[in-house]
Amino acid sequence: MPTVPAWDPGQYLRHAGHRARPFADLLARVPALPGEQPRIADLGCGPGNVTVLLADRWPTAHITGYDNSPEMLAAAHAEHEGPPRGPGRLDFAHADARDWTPAEPCDLIISNATLQWVPGHVHRFSDWIDALTPGGTLAFQVPGNFDSPSHRLMRRIAHSARWKDRLADTLRHDDAVLAPEAYLAHLTALGCAADVWETTYLHLLQGEDPVLDWVKGTGLRPVLTELGEDAEDFLAEYRTALRQAYPPTRHGTVFPFRRVFAVATKEG
Repeated sequence: MPTVPAWDPGQYLRHAGHRARPFADLLARVPALPGEQPRIADLGCGPGNVTVLLADRWPTAHITGYDNSPEMLAAAHAEHEGPPRGPGRLDFAHADARDWTPAEPCDLIISNATLQWVPGHVHRFSDWIDALTPGGTLAFQVPGNFDSPSHRLMRRIAHSARWKDRLADTLRHDDAVLAPEAYLAHLTALGCAADVWETTYLHLLQGEDPVLDWVKGTGLRPVLTELGEDAEDFLAEYRTALRQAYPPTRHGTVFPFRRVFAVATKEG
């Protein structure tokens, strides 16, 4: 079973601009919400840096960011939660997407780069859509890069003779997310009007070993959590492999990143 990672908000936010762009692209496709003071749930809010974008778009909404990481929630509380400003409200709470169901009807349930951590997450869709108000929306994006060099090299090293006893069952595989057409089929079967698409971003990263720095904030977290103080030896092998797979250019290191998006609106 994959290791439950310990999260580092500071490391995650080192590439905050690049990580926020898919959320902004997802948000741009979310239609108008049915309520004048909509109820919004951000499932897997992390440190809350993109949750605040929801408040910018719907200033009268009651928005709750949910996460199962104490470290991420502490950062979100510290940086983004405060007294209500106007009719809207922004708060954060602990929840796990594997079993979370809204306590009250929602106008929007949105999730940014979280569901890949939830095995069988498509089986949660029916509960979440049932919890939407008529005309409400379920929207999410997930990384579709599990067959990219960054992940394949990570898995190859984890399954090598040196590491397999500790890491063989630690990492997710390329079936952690579905193909876009599979998400479309699931969502339309639940009676939603669905918009599903994919995009490959070409992130131009700066600095030394920037791809390693990126994955240390996300996909590599289970390895770092499992190995603890022994992680440096793994990182040395992985760093060498990443340098060959993602050579720097004079303008930076190009990091292609495919993502899958879905916006599903319940019948009014």
